[in-house]
Amino acid sequence: MISTKFKRAVLLAGLALGLAACGPKEPQTAGTPLGIRRLSEEQYRNVVADVFGTGIVVSGRFDPMIRTDGLLAVGAWNTSITPQGLVQYEEMARNIAAQVVSDANREVLIPCKPASAAAYDKVCAEQFFTKVGRLLYRRPMAAEEMTATLKITEAASDSLKNFYDGVGFGLARLLVSPDFLFVSDVAEADPKNAGTQRLNAFSKAARLSFFLWNSAPDDRLLQAAEKGDLYTAKGTEREVARMIASPRLKTGMRAFFSDMYGFDAFNVLEKDATIYPAFGQVAAQDAKEQTLRTITDLVLKQDGDYRDLFTTRKTYMTRPLGRVYEIRVTTPDGVWEPYEFPIESRRAGIQSQLSLLALNSHPGRSSPTLRGKAIRTYLLCQRVPDPPGDVDFSKFGDPDSPNKTARDRLTAHSTMPACAGCHKITDPIGLAMENFDGAGTFRTSEDGTPIDSSGDLDGVRYDDPVGLAKALHDSPAVAACVVNRLASYATGQPTAQSDKWVNFLREDFASNGYRVKNLLQRIATSDAFVAVPPPAAATSTKQASAQ
Repeated sequence: MISTKFKRAVLLAGLALGLAACGPKEPQTAGTPLGIRRLSEEQYRNVVADVFGTGIVVSGRFDPMIRTDGLLAVGAWNTSITPQGLVQYEEMARNIAAQVVSDANREVLIPCKPASAAAYDKVCAEQFFTKVGRLLYRRPMAAEEMTATLKITEAASDSLKNFYDGVGFGLARLLVSPDFLFVSDVAEADPKNAGTQRLNAFSKAARLSFFLWNSAPDDRLLQAAEKGDLYTAKGTEREVARMIASPRLKTGMRAFFSDMYGFDAFNVLEKDATIYPAFGQVAAQDAKEQTLRTITDLVLKQDGDYRDLFTTRKTYMTRPLGRVYEIRVTTPDGVWEPYEFPIESRRAGIQSQLSLLALNSHPGRSSPTLRGKAIRTYLLCQRVPDPPGDVDFSKFGDPDSPNKTARDRLTAHSTMPACAGCHKITDPIGLAMENFDGAGTFRTSEDGTPIDSSGDLDGVRYDDPVGLAKALHDSPAVAACVVNRLASYATGQPTAQSDKWVNFLREDFASNGYRVKNLLQRIATSDAFVAVPPPAAATSTKQASAQ
């Protein structure tokens, strides 16, 4: 039964869509080139959990994704599967299938019983694969696909004298199919506009679900595709309102912000345990979780101003985090509690939380340059060039240097012509975060010398991390950056600063109080989100990219 609270959320989302329709008119766009993207590890896990339940364990290693134009989601369009990766997929598929057909799960996950558990039953097998194949392939299985799957199931059932083992073989085949592992855009002729194309309804459903939920379409969204509702503005708006009102939106937005802020680096984060004994693996994972909770609470639950993420003092805390923050936390391990940093802490905004501080530091010390680069890259969408290959870093890391603070030592690099350009745009930001050591713990001095945390962000001067927080909040580049990244994340394609659609989204974002949920609605219901270039234009784009 659908709760009254959920119905109200859908109604409010629908109302927001109606109000948004009264805003500036969306410019026409040439459309997004069609492509094929590989499921990310998180998407793979989400789909398995959505289809078979969270009790199914996915174990194995995934090929790494390629970050392109600031996002792994964009790089997924150019990511293949290595031979080793295919072996891993095959092992995972067999393992997942064995769990699905096991004695513990078959009663729940297989919607029928065979005439005999020791023999093949076509009716029951077809019923199972019709349901599961539709969800895994994100469309109904074609007749030839069903026939091939049933042949494998029958042969395995007869050979093993076990219907369920046979179903397991058939299911494993689906889980290693390119139709499951890759999301393909499929275009069709647009009957309303001669000579043009449109995304077919199932491709549109997949694009919506992976954008908003980071998972495959649910049954209701597939039904909307089957009935043709997604070809109409009202049908699309209705489904988008439902999806944004769903608790699953939190999963989608956690995935987006993890990608935008480079949180995949947590997989390889290391800290020197002798220098930072409180910062272990549990604290590292809690640091990531803390920031994601802060974000989703503000931009989803409260539907607040996105820019407030960089000045908020409200967050959540655990005991492992408390040890690094040097805060007394009384709740048991593994339990989160709301927390607000006091004004005297000099912590304001997610950029002052352990996640971004520790992630963008060295194993044994802080790094104003890495932190400044992270702010430029992740929060402002600006590119910072890599350092020249012949840079002498000894001037910065020399423990016997008379320059005791990072500010003094960085002067050596900022005065070198080959380094000055980059350090000029990173260090004034990163030095404002030097009140936090390499693990993110607050400090007032370095090697006995008081820390000067003043700095500059594109001409805006500040005296400390709180001043940096306000400068970020007020910077037009911060709001523009999240619009750029969300547009790229949604379409899987890089977006140019001069793109008319992105400019329209930025103006709309500002006029609606910088609300992320409103921005999601605008993107998901826009024509540009699903527009397909004319065949000639698409061919020209492919030829240009190949040259």
